[in-house]
Amino acid sequence: MANGDGSVDAEPYVAVHDLSKRFRSRSGTVDALDGVSFEVARGELVVVVGPSGCGKSTLLSCIAGLERPTAGSVSIQGEPVAGPSRGLGMVFQEDMLLPWRSALRNVTLPGEVRRIAPQAELKQRAQELLRLVGLARFADKYPAELSGGMRQRVAICRALIHDPSLLLLDEPFGALDALTREQLNLDLRRIHEQRGVTIVLVTHSIPEAVFLADRILVMSPAPGRVVETIDVDLPRPRDTRTFDAPGFGPLVGKVRACFEALGVLSSARAPVG
Repeated sequence: MANGDGSVDAEPYVAVHDLSKRFRSRSGTVDALDGVSFEVARGELVVVVGPSGCGKSTLLSCIAGLERPTAGSVSIQGEPVAGPSRGLGMVFQEDMLLPWRSALRNVTLPGEVRRIAPQAELKQRAQELLRLVGLARFADKYPAELSGGMRQRVAICRALIHDPSLLLLDEPFGALDALTREQLNLDLRRIHEQRGVTIVLVTHSIPEAVFLADRILVMSPAPGRVVETIDVDLPRPRDTRTFDAPGFGPLVGKVRACFEALGVLSSARAPVG
C-alpha cells in the first residue's frame, strides 16, 4: 500500500477487517456498521465521508479501542486492538477543554496524566505545538477567551502532545464558520506534512475530504459500509490554490456522484403545491 510520500509499506499500519457493530437497547437493536474493511498505510491521511448516522463515529471508536466490534477485527501495526492505545491521539467534535486551565496547560494535561516527560519538557512541547498552529501568543489564555476555532486548535495540540503515531479526528470542524474551517484544514495538512503522523478523519464535507485526503472512503447510509475508495492525487503541499486546481472539482463531483447513486443526494425536487 502506498504512503502519502509515494513509499510502500509491506504491512498496513491500520487494518480493519469485516468490521460490524450492533447496538442493543430496550427498544431493539441498531446495526451501525456492516462488514467494513480497509487498510491505512503509515503516514497516510484517510478521510471517511458519509451521511449522518452511517456509523462513522462508531468506526473511529472501534479503531480507538473505545468500542468493541460485534464482529470482525481492528489491528494497529499488526496487533489486535483490545482497548485504548498510548500511541493514539483523538480529537472529538467538541474541544472538551478544561475551563480552569490555560491553553498551554490544556495541551500539557495528557502528558501530565501519563507522566511521559518532566514538566519543563512538556511545556516546551506544548509551546512548539501551539506555535505550529499559530497560537503561540495565546498560550496563557483560558478557553473562554478563545474563539471556537482556536479552541479546536488547542484540542489538536493536546492530542499531539505525546507524539502519537496515529491521530483520529471525529468531525472536529463541523461547528465552525467556513473561513475558520478552511484555516483549520490548512493547519491540519501542515501538521500532517511536517510531523508524518497517520491520520483518519471523519467528515460530512465533500470539499474538505478532497482537500485533506490522500484517500477517501465513501460510506453508505446505516448500516455503514465502505462503498467506494477514491485516491486523491492532488499535488502537495496543498494550500488555498488547491481548491482551484484542475483536478479538485472532478474529485468533488466523483464523491458527490457516489452519494447520488446511494440516494443520499438528489437534485430532483417535488413539485410545489
